[in-house]
Amino acid sequence: MAKIRDRTEDFKDAVRLTAVSLEYNESKLAAIMASFIIHKPRQRSPFTKAALKTLESIGALEQFMLKHRKDYVDLHRTTEQERDSIEQEVTAFIKACKEQIDILKDSINDEEANTKGWLGIKADTANTDTIAHKHGVVLILSEKLHSITSRFDQLRAIRFQDAINKRIPRRKLNRNANKNTSLVDSSRTNNLEFKEPDEIQPEPLRVQQQFLDDETRALQVELTSLLDAVQETETKMVEMSALNHLMSTHVLQQAQQIELLYDQVSMSSYNIYISSNVLISFLGKVIFI
Repeated sequence: MAKIRDRTEDFKDAVRLTAVSLEYNESKLAAIMASFIIHKPRQRSPFTKAALKTLESIGALEQFMLKHRKDYVDLHRTTEQERDSIEQEVTAFIKACKEQIDILKDSINDEEANTKGWLGIKADTANTDTIAHKHGVVLILSEKLHSITSRFDQLRAIRFQDAINKRIPRRKLNRNANKNTSLVDSSRTNNLEFKEPDEIQPEPLRVQQQFLDDETRALQVELTSLLDAVQETETKMVEMSALNHLMSTHVLQQAQQIELLYDQVSMSSYNIYISSNVLISFLGKVIFI
C-alpha cells in the first residue's frame, strides 16, 4: 500500500506565497501564519450555551440543598416559616430547570423536524449524529435533576415524620395529666363521702368540668394545627410527585429516542467506514498516477 504524504507544509508555503503576492504587510502575514498554530476557539452553538446554563442551574440547586439541608430537617435550627421558604425556593428551582430542559427538548424536535423532507423522509443524514448527541445531553440533564428531586423528597419525608413525632409526646403528656387529675379528684370524692351531706360542695365538680373543657379545647386546637400541617404537606407531596412523574416520563421518552437514534448512528457509522475505504483507495490510485 502506498504511503500518503503530509502536504501541510506545502499548503503553508502556498498560503505564504499568496499573501506575499497580494502585498500583505508583515503583521497580516504573521497573523495568518499564526492561525495554523493557535486555532481560534470554536463558537459555541445556542444549544450548547443553553445546556451549560441549565447545568449551572441544576448545580446551583444542588448546592442550595446541601447548604440548607440541616436547616430544613432539624426542627430546632429554624422556624416553620423558614423551612417553608426553603421548600418554596427549591420548588421554584426545580420548575425553572424543568422549563429549561423542555426548551432544549423542543429545540431538538424542531431541528429534527427541519431535517425531514417530503413525506417525513430525512433529507440530511449528516445531522443525525448531532441530534443524537443533543438527545443524550438532555437525557443526562433530566436524570441529574431527577436524582436531586428524589433526594429532596426524602428530606421532605423526614421533616413530615419529625413533625408527627413532635406532636405525639404532647398528647401523651396530656393523657398522663388527665390521669393524675382523675386520681386527685377521686381521692377528694372519697374524702367527701365521710363528711356530712351539708358539708359537700359542688366546687370540685365545677373545677373538674372546667379542666376537662380546657383540655378538650387545647386538644381540638392541636388537632386542627396538625390537620393543617398534614394537608399542607400532602399538597406539597402531590406537587412533587407530579413533577417526578413528569421527569420520569420525560426520561423514558428520551431513552426511547436515544435507542432509535443509536440505530441510525450505527448505520451512519457503517456508511462512513465504507466511504473512508473508498476514499483511501481513490487516494492511493491518485498517488500512483
